[in-house]
Amino acid sequence: MRFLRLLSILLLLLPLSAMSTDAQKISSLAANDTASLVKQRQVLERYLGDERSRQNYKTVAGKLGLLRALLDQKIFKPTQSYEYGCMGVVLGDAFAQELKMEWVVVEDAQGRDLALRLPNTSVLIFPIGMILKRVMRGEAVDVFDLFNGVADQVENLRKKGAERSGR
Repeated sequence: MRFLRLLSILLLLLPLSAMSTDAQKISSLAANDTASLVKQRQVLERYLGDERSRQNYKTVAGKLGLLRALLDQKIFKPTQSYEYGCMGVVLGDAFAQELKMEWVVVEDAQGRDLALRLPNTSVLIFPIGMILKRVMRGEAVDVFDLFNGVADQVENLRKKGAERSGR
């Protein structure tokens, strides 16, 4: 099981060009993308009960703590894919905050998705579906383990890229 989790994390971290022969275009978020992310964050932010929770939510641990609480309390049914996507946005915000990643748009023959990119690299992750996919498979989701596993892989890729470029 641990091997499958590691394999799925690695597949999420592979540059898309390594997984697809389709031409892809990576661009900055459009205004409607930014507005969509704001709306998705607001779906979860309404569960922040008090000022202390809202302040804590500004931290990576606070974002992950909110996600864990929502999952532990089974606030959403497995069929509520939009809400799980909203959770993925907040997970993505935690990655962006911790790893200094940036939200981008990735377009290819399969469609258009929002992703996080490690600046000045081809390293992309797609956090919006990370929680939903696990819930749909009936897996228990430990957001701290998920976050730490992906963050470790991104950091390893960052270090390897820096070593190759002589930085």
